[in-house]
Amino acid sequence: MAHKQKVVFEAMRCLKSRPVIVAALLLFFASLFGGCESGGKKAGNIKGEVARTPSEEKKDKLLKEIDRKFESPGAHFELGRLHQADSLWSQAEHEYTVTLSFEPAHRKAQAALVKVLGEGGDAAKAQIYADIYATQAATSATESLKLGLAFQEQGLDEYALGCYRQALQLAPNSAKINRQIGYYYLSKGSKEEAKSYLSRSFQLDPLQPEVAGELGRLGVAVTIPRKTVKDTRQVDKVVEQADKKREP
Repeated sequence: MAHKQKVVFEAMRCLKSRPVIVAALLLFFASLFGGCESGGKKAGNIKGEVARTPSEEKKDKLLKEIDRKFESPGAHFELGRLHQADSLWSQAEHEYTVTLSFEPAHRKAQAALVKVLGEGGDAAKAQIYADIYATQAATSATESLKLGLAFQEQGLDEYALGCYRQALQLAPNSAKINRQIGYYYLSKGSKEEAKSYLSRSFQLDPLQPEVAGELGRLGVAVTIPRKTVKDTRQVDKVVEQADKKREP
């Protein structure tokens, strides 16, 4: 910049007797310096821009998807999850509510709604909604299990265990439900309870190497049969078929 100013000074000293040329040169250098300054400001603005987070980019993508098709429970649910991750409780509540308006039996949305209501400070409403959803699922062992899994995913252990027990009451001889309750207790460090339910699950269906492994780590000696045991999973199949018949 100092060099350019010196050039201008020398040009003006030499051409002071030629006003037309001087005026032309002044306009030239003014445009030159103005371009440099505006370019510098432009560069500064680019540097000063705040980078968008991956969450914001995902939200924009989901909003565009919702603009194209508002009746999209999946998009609303995913948007709700992003709001929930950002602790935007009211926005998350809205998206989960919209999700359930299009898909009333969306178990993950139900559990997530209960979670954000509690996190947002409305524990009483959260309790009411949890009871309503558990009652809705009470006619189906499969749906009770799904809701329990969704509650557990949200860290709502009390509601999760209640749904698991509800499922077990509907299908006490289900190896799948006994296994899930066993895994639940195992995740909480309750080894005796875990041992009891996993043993029951293995008794109902001995073709479960992963359950056998957990029992072995718990100190329970088990033997996996070499040959397929006929109809060991018949109860779970019957339960699932009965649940499908109840679906509207």
